[in-house]
Order: sequence, then C-alpha cells, then structure tokens
Amino acid sequence: MFNDIGPMELVTLVVLAVLIFGPDKLPKLIQDVSGFIRKIRSFSETAKADIRAELGPEFKDFEFEDLNPKTFVRKQLLDNDDLGLKEIRNSFDLRKDMEEVADAVHGRESASTAPTAAANGSAAGVPGTPDLLKKREKLDPGERPPFDADAT
Repeated sequence: MFNDIGPMELVTLVVLAVLIFGPDKLPKLIQDVSGFIRKIRSFSETAKADIRAELGPEFKDFEFEDLNPKTFVRKQLLDNDDLGLKEIRNSFDLRKDMEEVADAVHGRESASTAPTAAANGSAAGVPGTPDLLKKREKLDPGERPPFDADAT
C-alpha cells in the first residue's frame, strides 16, 4: 500500500501528525484508524465468503486475485500449457541461430547447414552464388563493381 513512500517522507508524515493532532491525541487516533482497518478487512473477508457460497461448489477454487488482469493472463497463458506455448517458446533457440550466423561469417560450415547447403547447391565455389568471405583483388575488364542496395 505504501511501497512508494521513502524514509524521509515517513518521518515528515509522523512529524506533521504530531504537530496537527498533538502527542496526547495521537495514540487514540492510531488506535481508531487501526480498528477501522480491521473492520474493513473483516467485512471484505465476509463478503468474499458470501460470494463463494453463492457461486456454488463449481467455483470453490475461485480466487478474487485472479480478477487482476496481470494475474489472469499469467495464470491462463504462462502457467497453463494447453496451447503448447512452452514448446513454441523453446523452439526459438537464438543461441543456435547466432552460432549459424557466426559460422557463415567466419567461413565455417555448421553441422546443421552443411547437408542442406550441399543439397541446395549454395556451397562456396558454385557459380552464381556470391562469395561473402573473400573479396576479389581486381575486377575483370568491363565488369561493373557489385551493387549493394542496403548500403545506399
């Protein structure tokens, strides 16, 4: 409830309470406020019990905290795996993808791309495929330099 109040703000509130209500009335005020909070909590618990009783036995595990949207989404989507979300989440293996990219940049064939590269005909040295690792020293006479659309 008071998560965003710092120690200096709390001291300021106590000093203001002592100045406004006085040291003789402050203990009685604190007692009254704490009794009021207890009554509200007991009223809330009674209301929750009445609602659960009226809903019937099929809602015996109903929790009012589930009405909070964050809790509802977490419980329905993240904890419940009827949709196969854990399998989908585990299928995104970024480390494996990064290793494949690093292998391609350094000119190594990774274990997962070696058979498919030979089958597709995109292995290094095959005509018509660009060689990304080795630059030619000189262009052939009459040949235009390569054009990179992303670089412009």
